Amino acid sequence: MGGLGCPLLTYLAASGVGTLGIVDHDKVELNNLNRQTLFSSNDIGSYKVDQAKNKIIKLNNKIKIKTFKKKINYRNIKSILKNYDIICDGTDNYETRYLVNDQCKKDKKILISAAISQFGGHLYIFNFNNKTSCYRCFMPEKPGETNNCQSEGIFSPVAGVLGTLQANEVLKVILGFKDSSRNQMIIFDSIKSNFRKIRLTVNPNCKNKCSK
Repeated sequence: MGGLGCPLLTYLAASGVGTLGIVDHDKVELNNLNRQTLFSSNDIGSYKVDQAKNKIIKLNNKIKIKTFKKKINYRNIKSILKNYDIICDGTDNYETRYLVNDQCKKDKKILISAAISQFGGHLYIFNFNNKTSCYRCFMPEKPGETNNCQSEGIFSPVAGVLGTLQANEVLKVILGFKDSSRNQMIIFDSIKSNFRKIRLTVNPNCKNKCSK
């Protein structure tokens, strides 16, 4: 429930998506408020999932929101994801991205993953019901440098743009639109105000054996 999760959850709830699960073990901090739009200074020190649920229920009290006040790890990820068809990853570290990717691949979920840093961000859409590349095809090994919001900073509108794009892709799946973004990465540059797409190919040496 960070800078990506807040606009994502808001648009899905406002659009009437009836069952939502939100996962975050963190509490709201002052430095979150520039980009995590569901929270205010009154929420500092409270768990993000609790405050997010409270705000969203006021927006749409017809939906069901299940909260997971925990950090995803290899022991709990299967039980957390099992009841959801579409998984949105907005985590800020490579270990969790690999973990979510691998579990979604194994369980044949649809994964919509976004990441942001400084003045840009990118979005991947993987439909593991079909033969496709995965996150490990694109990035087989974790980079040596740590890239996250704390170390690099975030231009706050970037979080809103990428979180909204995630919601857009979720709704396209639900409504049955043709998956025009499959096997592609969408890259957003906020300084140039432009988008571009890069095709993601299957890596024959992928750990998840995507080529088979």
